[in-house]
Amino acid sequence: MKVLVATDKPFAKEAVEGIREAVEKAGFELALLEKYTEKSQLLDAVKDANAIIIRSDIIDAEVLDAAKNLKIVVRAGAGYDNVDLDSATAHNVCVMNTPGQNANAVAELAFGMMVAGVRNFYDGSSGTELLGKKLGIHAYGNVGRNVARIAKGFGMEVYAYDAFCPTDVIEKDGVKALNSAEELYKNCQFVSLHIPATAETKQSINHALLSKMPKGAMLINTARKEVINETDLEKTMEERLDFKYVTDVMPGNHEKLKESYAKRYFSTPQKMGAQTAEANINAGIAAAHQIVDFLKNGNEKFRVNK
Repeated sequence: MKVLVATDKPFAKEAVEGIREAVEKAGFELALLEKYTEKSQLLDAVKDANAIIIRSDIIDAEVLDAAKNLKIVVRAGAGYDNVDLDSATAHNVCVMNTPGQNANAVAELAFGMMVAGVRNFYDGSSGTELLGKKLGIHAYGNVGRNVARIAKGFGMEVYAYDAFCPTDVIEKDGVKALNSAEELYKNCQFVSLHIPATAETKQSINHALLSKMPKGAMLINTARKEVINETDLEKTMEERLDFKYVTDVMPGNHEKLKESYAKRYFSTPQKMGAQTAEANINAGIAAAHQIVDFLKNGNEKFRVNK
């Protein structure tokens, strides 16, 4: 069996060593395609691969057509919208992610941006504190739970809404569960966004929600740009001089927001949530172990396609 690591943004050396150890201990072959610049290089590399580990690399129908022996793709990270799930299913390829491996890294970034926002991005002016403020967590998965843990350390009142997470699971963490997104946005000055980009969630963070937020509102987005209605976001920024938006998924109207609302808007130049040494290592090695378990034992625990 051949396991290909295809990453235009390579894993850390320690991660590659851990991946190699897991793969070769199982008796499989490891191949590396790092810092590739052309899709043709990926298409050539996948021809004899039985398994692929990726990061933000695109696995579409063309790649799957070229990978005649492919059985599994593992996205080292939580999000997997860079993989064509329907095409993978049609090719009888299992797709997995590695949930939880970068959750703390993303949560810490969300808080770093939140602190910068309330301190007016350190421009020398007087800011505010987080102690005693209400934080709403929109989607209470692995990242959301880490955000809640950190928020309680800051002395914030923590609320959450998740249509798929039972109330008792949320409240056992000392977090108040709310019944709707509308209730979350209406009650919380700060909202940390962790919903995936799906047909139901795309464009769902709109003016109707944002306009409900209390005075001094801030939306923190470390999820996906597609879930934001960017026209509505711009309208909210224009209407509300008290509204701030911080994100590590640069919106399409970034230049307009930066030009018009520089004191209330911040975006990282690229997605940074999982960009820590620890998350990089954890996700890569987890991906390797999941591939080995799948190929040897048929374990599909983290499968994300049907």
